[in-house]
Amino acid sequence: MWIVRLALNRPYAFVVLALLIVLFGTVAAVTTPVDIFAKIDIPVVSIIWTYSGLATPEMEKRVTTFSEFVLATVNDIRSIESQTLNGVSTIKVYFQPQVRIDAATGHRSTPR
Repeated sequence: MWIVRLALNRPYAFVVLALLIVLFGTVAAVTTPVDIFAKIDIPVVSIIWTYSGLATPEMEKRVTTFSEFVLATVNDIRSIESQTLNGVSTIKVYFQPQVRIDAATGHRSTPR
Protein backbone atom coordinates (compact mmCIF):
# COMPACT_ATOMS: atom_id res chain seq x y z
CA MET A 1 0.00 0.00 0.00
CA TRP A 2 2.92 2.32 0.68
CA ILE A 3 3.99 2.22 -2.97
CA VAL A 4 0.56 3.48 -4.07
CA ARG A 5 0.81 6.42 -1.68
CA LEU A 6 4.31 7.17 -2.91
CA ALA A 7 3.16 7.07 -6.55
CA LEU A 8 0.27 9.44 -5.77
CA ASN A 9 2.53 11.85 -3.87
CA ARG A 10 5.33 11.82 -6.48
CA PRO A 11 3.81 11.06 -9.92
CA TYR A 12 6.70 12.57 -11.91
CA ALA A 13 9.21 10.27 -10.24
CA PHE A 14 7.22 7.25 -11.40
CA VAL A 15 6.91 8.63 -14.94
CA VAL A 16 10.69 9.14 -15.08
CA LEU A 17 11.22 5.66 -13.64
CA ALA A 18 8.93 4.12 -16.30
CA LEU A 19 10.77 6.00 -19.07
CA LEU A 20 14.14 4.80 -17.73
CA ILE A 21 12.89 1.21 -17.67
CA VAL A 22 11.71 1.50 -21.28
CA LEU A 23 14.99 3.16 -22.34
CA PHE A 24 17.28 0.65 -20.62
CA GLY A 25 15.10 -2.26 -21.74
CA THR A 26 15.33 -1.13 -25.37
CA VAL A 27 19.10 -0.65 -25.15
CA ALA A 28 19.51 -4.08 -23.55
CA ALA A 29 17.33 -5.75 -26.19
CA VAL A 30 19.25 -4.11 -29.05
CA THR A 31 22.76 -4.76 -27.71
CA THR A 32 22.21 -8.34 -26.51
CA PRO A 33 23.68 -10.80 -29.00
CA VAL A 34 21.14 -13.31 -30.24
CA ASP A 35 22.10 -16.70 -31.57
CA ILE A 36 19.82 -19.67 -31.95
CA PHE A 37 22.68 -22.15 -31.67
CA ALA A 38 25.41 -21.67 -29.12
CA LYS A 39 28.99 -22.12 -30.28
CA ILE A 40 29.73 -25.73 -29.48
CA ASP A 41 32.97 -27.09 -30.84
CA ILE A 42 32.69 -30.86 -30.52
CA PRO A 43 34.81 -32.60 -33.15
CA VAL A 44 32.58 -35.24 -34.76
CA VAL A 45 32.99 -37.16 -38.00
CA SER A 46 30.09 -39.09 -39.54
CA ILE A 47 30.77 -42.05 -41.80
CA ILE A 48 27.95 -43.37 -43.96
CA TRP A 49 28.20 -46.72 -45.76
CA THR A 50 25.58 -47.80 -48.29
CA TYR A 51 25.14 -51.23 -49.80
CA SER A 52 21.77 -51.55 -51.51
CA GLY A 53 19.84 -54.73 -50.84
CA LEU A 54 21.98 -55.96 -47.92
CA ALA A 55 19.90 -57.00 -44.89
CA THR A 56 20.50 -55.32 -41.55
CA PRO A 57 22.22 -58.26 -39.79
CA GLU A 58 24.55 -58.79 -42.76
CA MET A 59 25.28 -55.06 -43.00
CA GLU A 60 26.14 -55.03 -39.33
CA LYS A 61 28.44 -58.08 -39.54
CA ARG A 62 30.20 -57.19 -42.77
CA VAL A 63 30.45 -53.38 -42.67
CA THR A 64 29.59 -51.75 -39.35
CA THR A 65 31.48 -54.07 -37.00
CA PHE A 66 34.56 -54.11 -39.22
CA SER A 67 34.57 -50.31 -39.53
CA GLU A 68 34.21 -49.85 -35.78
CA PHE A 69 37.05 -52.31 -35.20
CA VAL A 70 39.36 -50.39 -37.54
CA LEU A 71 38.35 -47.02 -36.05
CA ALA A 72 39.14 -48.26 -32.55
CA THR A 73 42.84 -48.14 -33.41
CA VAL A 74 42.76 -44.37 -34.10
CA ASN A 75 44.11 -42.00 -31.42
CA ASP A 76 42.09 -39.32 -29.60
CA ILE A 77 38.68 -40.94 -30.12
CA ARG A 78 36.30 -40.35 -27.21
CA SER A 79 33.46 -42.59 -28.37
CA ILE A 80 31.94 -44.29 -31.41
CA GLU A 81 28.21 -44.63 -32.10
CA SER A 82 26.69 -46.58 -34.94
CA GLN A 83 23.30 -47.35 -36.40
CA THR A 84 22.63 -50.01 -39.02
CA LEU A 85 19.56 -50.29 -41.23
CA ASN A 86 18.81 -52.22 -44.43
CA GLY A 87 21.68 -51.32 -46.74
CA VAL A 88 22.85 -48.31 -44.69
CA SER A 89 25.33 -47.94 -41.87
CA THR A 90 25.95 -44.65 -40.07
CA ILE A 91 28.93 -44.34 -37.75
CA LYS A 92 29.58 -41.23 -35.64
CA VAL A 93 33.10 -40.81 -34.31
CA TYR A 94 33.43 -38.35 -31.41
CA PHE A 95 36.97 -37.08 -30.88
CA GLN A 96 38.64 -35.50 -27.85
CA PRO A 97 38.18 -31.69 -27.68
CA GLN A 98 41.84 -30.89 -28.45
CA VAL A 99 41.99 -32.85 -31.73
CA ARG A 100 42.30 -30.99 -35.02
CA ILE A 101 39.32 -32.15 -37.08
CA ASP A 102 40.97 -31.27 -40.40
CA ALA A 103 43.82 -33.65 -39.57
CA ALA A 104 41.32 -36.32 -38.53
CA THR A 105 39.43 -36.14 -41.82
CA GLY A 106 42.52 -35.68 -44.00
CA HIS A 107 41.42 -32.27 -45.29
CA ARG A 108 43.64 -29.24 -45.34
CA SER A 109 42.10 -26.03 -44.10
CA THR A 110 43.37 -22.52 -44.60
CA PRO A 111 43.89 -20.33 -41.53
CA ARG A 112 41.12 -17.86 -40.87
